[in-house]
Amino acid sequence: MVKDELVEEIRERAEIVDLLGEYTSLKRSGRTWRGPCPLHGGEGPNFSVDPGRGLFKCFVCGEGGDIFAFFMKHLGLDFPSAVRHVASRIGIEVPEDREVREDPWGPLREVVAFAEEWFREQLHDESEGRAARRYLVERGFEEDDLDRFRLGWAPDQWRALRDAAKARGIDDGELLETGLLATSERAEEPYDRFRGRLIFPIHDLRDRPIAFGGRILASEAEGIPKYINSPESPIFHKGRTLYGLGWARHEIRREDASLLCEGYMDVLALHRSGFLTAIAPLGTSLTHEQAELLGRYGRKVFLLYDSDAAGLKATFRAGDALLAAGVHPMVVSLPPGEDPDSLLQRAGPEVLSELLDDAVDVLERKLQILERQGYLESIEGRRRAVDGLLSTLRSVQDPALRDLYLGRAAERTGVRRDTLVSEVAREQARESGPRAWRHSGEPEPGTEGRDPDPMQTFGSEADVAAERGLLLLVLRDPTLVDQTVERGLEASHFREPGFRSIYVALQAAGQDGDTESLVSSLGGAEADLLERLMEDSTEIMHPGDVYDEALRRLLNREKLDRLRQIDRELELADEDQARRLLVEKSEIAKLLRGAGVSLSFVRNLASPGMPPAR
Repeated sequence: MVKDELVEEIRERAEIVDLLGEYTSLKRSGRTWRGPCPLHGGEGPNFSVDPGRGLFKCFVCGEGGDIFAFFMKHLGLDFPSAVRHVASRIGIEVPEDREVREDPWGPLREVVAFAEEWFREQLHDESEGRAARRYLVERGFEEDDLDRFRLGWAPDQWRALRDAAKARGIDDGELLETGLLATSERAEEPYDRFRGRLIFPIHDLRDRPIAFGGRILASEAEGIPKYINSPESPIFHKGRTLYGLGWARHEIRREDASLLCEGYMDVLALHRSGFLTAIAPLGTSLTHEQAELLGRYGRKVFLLYDSDAAGLKATFRAGDALLAAGVHPMVVSLPPGEDPDSLLQRAGPEVLSELLDDAVDVLERKLQILERQGYLESIEGRRRAVDGLLSTLRSVQDPALRDLYLGRAAERTGVRRDTLVSEVAREQARESGPRAWRHSGEPEPGTEGRDPDPMQTFGSEADVAAERGLLLLVLRDPTLVDQTVERGLEASHFREPGFRSIYVALQAAGQDGDTESLVSSLGGAEADLLERLMEDSTEIMHPGDVYDEALRRLLNREKLDRLRQIDRELELADEDQARRLLVEKSEIAKLLRGAGVSLSFVRNLASPGMPPAR
């Protein structure tokens, strides 16, 4: 028999659309996918697959269920065989009944499990845990709650956990790797990371402890963070974990919605009051991975963040992450100075239920705030209002919701829908524009605050390749300098500052300028870039053709930019706007062809004769 925890892991990781799509042709229809039923051999789109809930349903033959039920019905498998079949398709090994499956991180899990139990013992210790228990009672916790949520207490001692672990044969290395111990230059030996803190164990979806959060109780502890979390470890990844999801996920599936709040105490207060879909990120902004994880359980998320400026900022940041993951965020407006925990203690669950009923869409909430603050009453204010809405408009992935958002934003701001489409497309282009790093989103060490290296960036990649390729050819054949100037290429046609500076120096030097004087005329970074270009031994096949193509591209880059912008706008445009954009695109393409510009220049520059910049 396959263990329940492993069955649940297989169910969570299985992509039901991909697996069932191998047996029938599925097409997206809103939040579901539709196609002919493979179970009774139907022809119409009566077979529905809901990836968010992990379920299928045929509205003709009536069959339905989860991923395992499909293979039981379609292939005639029993439940264990269906589980093993799905597991084999997604790369999970299911051990035979008598097989012992070795967990490579098993020792670390045992260390964290030991710490969880030890923290719980400290909380229940008559003397050691008295202050923590009194605090919890004052917050409305009952004895059963302490066990239900597995709360613990870390004594205000430097090495109490370390000593207890040592007595159990656990060495410092495993405690350090799981973040239970910390080190400092001021301390000769490792010490307990959690001291004088109420402990909130963090569990994975198989209900295994993987990390801890700790809340300081000492009122005089100024300058000390109120909450700390375990650091990242081989078994804990903060950006992919949500506190409380293990308790809440089944209820989220049933309600198709979750409550997202800011902290541990909020989650526990909500669960204690019967709001069983409450979860929270772990002390950081909601990540894209966390948003996608939530989207696997429910299509809607209610945001219960504080109503102050910081809370609203976190609300809208989380809303954008959820929209990008295909989830619909709703904003709950809590009274000033309240969080879910304090509101429940003061007013009870009925008041919170009323606030949930009054929740508004995240875009609507932004519009309410902009209107309340007077932004929609003047031209300048409306311009700034549009800027404030762009992050939400560009984040939404659901086509129907995106269309509604664009229409609503145009209606409330008075800005034409076509203009909003252009603004959103421009923002999307900026996110993936010339300053994007090829290998990561972070600058190389020591380059903070400086322009990225044009030898390692892409903007459009073809644009950078055109600038770089033309300069390589001119450096190798100085007679091209005057010809390039005569054909109308100016320094302003270069967008990479380093390449622009080199072109200006080449113009000044002319075809008779020597390399040494050229280098000396430039500053440090530009001189270094020039030397690297001159040392570049890339073989350029058909240099005359490459020169002509690069020159034509730089001279016509505004038209090429507009073509890219049109493609982005077409993804957002309604039918009438799309028709106008296609006409404009056709006219620009005709002009470019007339100027001799190849619209396949990206592919040409990626050929063996002219590799892209490295």
